[in-house]
Amino acid sequence: MHTLLMEKKLDKNIVLLGLISFFTDMSSEAIMPILPFFISQLEGAKIIGVGLAVGLIMGIGDATASITNFVSGIVSDRVARRKVFITAGYTISASSKLLFPFSSSWWHMLIFRGIERAGKGIRSAPRDALIGEMYEKQRGHAFGFHRMMDTAGAVTGSIIAFILFWYMKMEIKTILLIAALLAFFAIPPILFVKEGRGMKKEKKFVINSKMKKFVIIATLFYLGNFSYAFLLLRTKDIMLSHFSILDSVAITFLMYAFFNIIYASLSPYFGKLSDRIGRRNIIVSGYLLFAVICSGFLIIPFIFAGEIIIVILLFALYGVMFSMIEANQRAYVADIGGGAASQGVFKAFTGMVAIPSGIIAGALWDISSNLTFIYGLALSLVSAILLYTWMEKN
Repeated sequence: MHTLLMEKKLDKNIVLLGLISFFTDMSSEAIMPILPFFISQLEGAKIIGVGLAVGLIMGIGDATASITNFVSGIVSDRVARRKVFITAGYTISASSKLLFPFSSSWWHMLIFRGIERAGKGIRSAPRDALIGEMYEKQRGHAFGFHRMMDTAGAVTGSIIAFILFWYMKMEIKTILLIAALLAFFAIPPILFVKEGRGMKKEKKFVINSKMKKFVIIATLFYLGNFSYAFLLLRTKDIMLSHFSILDSVAITFLMYAFFNIIYASLSPYFGKLSDRIGRRNIIVSGYLLFAVICSGFLIIPFIFAGEIIIVILLFALYGVMFSMIEANQRAYVADIGGGAASQGVFKAFTGMVAIPSGIIAGALWDISSNLTFIYGLALSLVSAILLYTWMEKN
């Protein structure tokens, strides 16, 4: 991290944005590892199916973020402002998390998470546009640094969740409340973020042909890139054959923290690498890696020894996959589309499919968990092939 901070063109603005994301994700990821288990205990979840309830809550929440991303991106370009959207988005997210512990039915959680994700949508496209505008020659590096800080917060949050749950034996609702309060540490640094200079108001909303192609391909990938919640549920089921229920849930927290450590550590590396060799190849490799991960979780039930080691390896690969695609897709959009509107379109389409993705993955899970991983495997392979053959080298 010290080396990155010494880079001349990564000034205090990106550091501030990184700190904001650090605290926000510290809060979010203290919540996320326990959320699937919290949802499974809520009234009505077992009636409609736990898998479907988890899929709907995750999917609709992510889709809500995408819709607001689309709108905030267009409006941000038209008024040539970024900071007001960043401030509003983080504030809404932090405030709405306070409602999570008061959910008594699965549909309460559906509404509350939708509000929280709307806050994410309001801030994300303008924030990513601001990063892209400020670091044109080092976009991969800047986005990689931001993802590193974001994910470092996720690591911290998941470790906090583990400590509160395992060592301090706190109830899940208490953990959710503590995690919600952590989000408010993200608000003060926003005051010191500087607006970009020289922005022009964009009156027309135009998406070029390269952007259209990439959005189609990425949307197909995200249709199959189901929520990590299913990986956690699979891990818990695997661990139950070796440990108690309490131990199994705690181990899933550690696996999630491990995934985020890998993700945070490698994001700057793959960001800088994409600046040198092009982003398309890195993203294609990430799509293919998700196919490998799905294959791994698919074959685990048929293995009679070494399941725990394989799970650890798969979560490591999951971290590598995210470090390859998350920051680089945003940088790629800045390369071929530019502006907050392009970021909003990308996030809108890739996020909107979270609803069908969650429903399909959840419904398949309730039939057979293996079907969920076959589904993800197939769509990730198709997406990788299309991205490599259809998109020109950048």
